[in-house]
This record gives sequence, structure tokens and C-alpha cells, in this order.
Amino acid sequence: MNEWHKQAAVEDVKVTALTATQRPIRLAGSGKRDVRTQFGALPWRLRDGKVQIMLVTSRGTGRWIIPKGWPMDGETPAQAAATEALEEGGVEGKISLHVLGFYGYRKTLEKGDALPIIVAVFPLKVKRILKDWPEKKERKRRWVSQKKAAALLTEPELRHIVQNFNPRLLRP
Repeated sequence: MNEWHKQAAVEDVKVTALTATQRPIRLAGSGKRDVRTQFGALPWRLRDGKVQIMLVTSRGTGRWIIPKGWPMDGETPAQAAATEALEEGGVEGKISLHVLGFYGYRKTLEKGDALPIIVAVFPLKVKRILKDWPEKKERKRRWVSQKKAAALLTEPELRHIVQNFNPRLLRP
């Protein structure tokens, strides 16, 4: 194992976290939709010693998802994920620089084309919940247990990320 990876064994489950330094993304010369990667936040909090996950509804179908969006010029991937959590779900907090995992989905565009997307998921420990936020009129938000969150999500890889999320493995 090299210095880029950290492994932790908890209950016979091994977790690998990438510890490379992030740099702001520069999108000069390309549109943000030319990049088929999105950055998502997994907003979480502890209530009575148990992890709760915040989900939001998608604008198009109303299905339950995590806040996510396109790369943002001048922001790191983690910063972009935190911005999406604020805009889509009205939460602020401490974003981790470590990716929990990746999941894929197909985004339907205005013309009806389906674009394959890979989402990098960053945990966000929620410190503040806003009463008003930019997309409040377009989305619902909901706090649920990890088990319930996994049941509400449709993407299998994202379900797996949520089911196996353990905040004790995060670096401070």
C-alpha cells in the first residue's frame, strides 16, 4: 500500500479512502456539461447516536436523490458538492475531501438524449439547516435513517455507499 491510500478494517469490512490533494477545476474552453462527471454530497447528522441521511427530490421525476451537480469553475470537487447541498437541500456543514465512492446514472437531457454520468460522493457533516434556500420551491428534503435512505434510492451503487457509510472512519 502506498501513501495515497488508507485502509481501515471494521467488522471485517475494508474501506479504502483516497487521500490525494484536490485542486480547483478549470473549465476554460469547455462547457460544464462537456464533463460527464458530477459531484454529490451525502449530508448526514447524528440523532440519538444514529446516523441520519438527508435526501432531496429530483426536479424532473420527484424521486429521492442526494444533492449533486456539475463541476464548478474554480471550485474543488468537494466544494462543488457542498455548494449543491446548500442550493438543493438548504444545508451547510463540514465537507470531507475524501470520496466515499462513485455511482452511475443516466441523465435525460432536454432533447431526450440520455447522458451517462458518474457521480463522486463526498460526506457532508451538517452543521446548519436553513429555512430558506435557492431550490426550496423546486424540491423536498427529508431526513431518514441509513436503511430508509437506501430503500428510497434507485441507484444500486449509491444504495451501497449509503448502507456502508460509517462516519467513524472519516478523518477529522
